[in-house]
Amino acid sequence: MIYWQGFFLGAAMILPLGPQNMFVMNQGIRRHYHLTIALICSLSDMALICAGVFGGSALLTQSVLLMMLVTWGGVAFLLWYGWGAIRIACQRDIQLNDAKISRESRWRIMLTLLAVTWLNPHVYLDTFVVLGSLGGRLDTGERSWFALGSVTASFVWFFGLAVLASWLAPWLRSVRCQRVINLFVGAVMWSMALQLARDGWQHL
Repeated sequence: MIYWQGFFLGAAMILPLGPQNMFVMNQGIRRHYHLTIALICSLSDMALICAGVFGGSALLTQSVLLMMLVTWGGVAFLLWYGWGAIRIACQRDIQLNDAKISRESRWRIMLTLLAVTWLNPHVYLDTFVVLGSLGGRLDTGERSWFALGSVTASFVWFFGLAVLASWLAPWLRSVRCQRVINLFVGAVMWSMALQLARDGWQHL
């Protein structure tokens, strides 16, 4: 039961649309390192979930300065990421050039992924504040099962998202779909930044 509680709670935390999910989906549409990206996202979630459940939650929630840095750094990141998506959507001609995509550096893609993952404040709020506070109340043995369930949900979600996006790529690569996707991503990122800024302002 503890394993499944961790699984379903972890799934509830990861399902809402965010920069990490959108990055995985876009790379799946491009079919460019999408499985590697899914693996890195899953491993990053595993590290964050374990850190939160086994003690990191107290560190984040008790440090006002650290919470403020995470909050306002996240606002800046979400605004930047949303602007990039909107700028792409507003281009006159959106094309997924396979030759250009293939020349993109693997390290550049991985660094962008790490930024999307580790500079996103919602990742820390989900893994440290929510999962960490709930899992931290359990006994030592139960914590392990709770963390394992949450980690399993991350692996299932990221690999499923990458594979599904790759499978739907012929339909999602059209100019119209790309324009709609990027406008939607930009709107979501800016709304998340606004909500995060409002919460941060209230705690000043």
